[in-house]
Amino acid sequence: MTLLNFSHPLPPYLVRAVEELAGRGVERVIDIPCHFDHGRPFAPQARDLVESAGLTQEEWQTQPLLVNLPSLSVIAALVLAEIHGRRGHFPAVLRLRPVDGAVVRTFEAAEVLSLQDVRDQARRPAG
Repeated sequence: MTLLNFSHPLPPYLVRAVEELAGRGVERVIDIPCHFDHGRPFAPQARDLVESAGLTQEEWQTQPLLVNLPSLSVIAALVLAEIHGRRGHFPAVLRLRPVDGAVVRTFEAAEVLSLQDVRDQARRPAG
């Protein structure tokens, strides 16, 4: 699986925890620094950001991907829209959480969420 990381670099212990949660190995981590110019429109910047992952059209459509989203919600939404457009479906995303009681700010892998499963479930009739 390829982990697209639009956030802070992930230490090796977090990558191992992600592998355990996802039930599969992480073959590569692509770190994509996310810095936007607030004076320019965000949509083109998001397009360029996702493009900077360097994946081919075939890789977008065939590679198992896990995404660690940017923390700013509007950028995260735009990144998801870009990825959906390239893949034809939503990716799985990583949720990190701070470790309670840690003296030094430390994060742990909380869960892997299949956004496509969430979307599909939302389309089912209630009840």
